[in-house]
Amino acid sequence: MSLLTEANFGASLPIDGYGPGFFRVAGEVRHGNVWVMADRCGDWGGFEDPETLTALAGQIDLLFVGTGAEIAHLPKAFVATLEAKGIMCEGMATPSAARTYNVLLSEGRRVGCALIAMPPKGEAS
Repeated sequence: MSLLTEANFGASLPIDGYGPGFFRVAGEVRHGNVWVMADRCGDWGGFEDPETLTALAGQIDLLFVGTGAEIAHLPKAFVATLEAKGIMCEGMATPSAARTYNVLLSEGRRVGCALIAMPPKGEAS
């Protein structure tokens, strides 16, 4: 399991670890793909499920999208759906998205992330 750097998050929900198929959000293990923002988190169905993320409109300014072990382009329809609701998103590899979310969360920024779970070692994401 990979651990992320300690910081002061107050009552916010940091991503404090991840591994093959899971994330640890504020000490709670969650399996599969997740979305996280300062005060809550939930399951996410991946790029075919932008509607789950549109519910975050007006609550975050930026969404980091973790695309798995490697950076990948975000599907155009996915981005268009989010941007139509005023959610700007930035794609990056899942570990980078989790770290970047934590840094900006610790600064009090209105950010969220949607993360594709990391595959088991040796498998592609």
